[in-house]
Amino acid sequence: MHLLGETLQETFTRKGITRRDFMKFCGVMASALALPKSTADLIARALESPKRLPVIWLELQDCAGCSEAFLRTPTPTVGELVLDVLSVDYHETIMAASGHAAEAAKQASMAAGGYILVVEGAISTADDGGYCCIAGKSSMDIIQEAAKNAVAIVAIGTCATFGGIPKAAPNPTSAVGVMDVIRDKPIINLPGCPVNPVNLSATIVHYLTFNRLPEVDKLLRPLFAYGAKIHDNCERRGHFDAGEFVRQWGDEGHRKGWCLYQMGCKGPVTFHNCPTVRYNNGTSWPVASGHPCIGCSEPGFWEMKTYEPITLYEFAPPEQFPSVEKPSREINPAAVAISGTAIGFITGAAGAIAYNALTNRSGHQKPEIETEEAEKSDHSDHT
Repeated sequence: MHLLGETLQETFTRKGITRRDFMKFCGVMASALALPKSTADLIARALESPKRLPVIWLELQDCAGCSEAFLRTPTPTVGELVLDVLSVDYHETIMAASGHAAEAAKQASMAAGGYILVVEGAISTADDGGYCCIAGKSSMDIIQEAAKNAVAIVAIGTCATFGGIPKAAPNPTSAVGVMDVIRDKPIINLPGCPVNPVNLSATIVHYLTFNRLPEVDKLLRPLFAYGAKIHDNCERRGHFDAGEFVRQWGDEGHRKGWCLYQMGCKGPVTFHNCPTVRYNNGTSWPVASGHPCIGCSEPGFWEMKTYEPITLYEFAPPEQFPSVEKPSREINPAAVAISGTAIGFITGAAGAIAYNALTNRSGHQKPEIETEEAEKSDHSDHT
């Protein structure tokens, strides 16, 4: 995958990629990591080293969707850049070797140590792990063996991070995520179905640059990618503030790009950078294409009812609700069935309650909170 001793800059030159393109990529990585632009030079120096970081990439209970997403990024591909920076010693889907030769390559890399272990897919624990076996070994045995000499573990996709779809009820294989079985190694979780390859590249670049993994939240997700709710940066947020909601597929609001909360969007309870990074070289993401977020970067997302609005009070106390700001343009009362001061002048928990009242009045939805509870919160939290 690379020429021994060749620096990344030499690799780029051989492939016709200019120094300017290389620095642009370093700038993109600095931006993705929420670091100052000046960090691009530091990233460039780290990536120009001829030393390649060894990687063992495991696929367990998965659909290979994360590998597919990683390999199908546009030219100059993030996949090419990372594969030229790394020494991918084992990846059963893309490596040239197979069978005993492939397993021998993995054993040699594990014996040498000092590698990053990338895990895609959940781990089967039922019936001694017999539901997922490779080369005669269970997924549990495989990951425990591979983790021993790894310097860090990167779990990619929601299956590897939280168990994902294999863990969904009734979970016949007793599937779990990496952090449920490995507890003595640094682990970073990059959930998503599939993982966004930009976040994977940025994580690897961060490690190469600073010799450590990025800062994480309580679920071990890097803050640069999962530090804010999708709702906070959503391009449809203005319609939420204005009380403009899609009520059914293909209606006027759907055609105009209004808020998809009433169609079951999980953006208010999902932490991910989808609105800013997007997929396919920043082309689009589900909400931009007219489909609500399904919360795929959250634990147990498959158990949430896809097309039903979530009850905000079940996920966060009122003080954590996004504020509702005054719309920058005129609201059409006929369209949103509100009048007077509207919700734009109300903030905090009172704003969330006004938002609930708005959705109930205009869409005839079942109330998400009891009237008495709403009145209590309104009197105590109104500002």
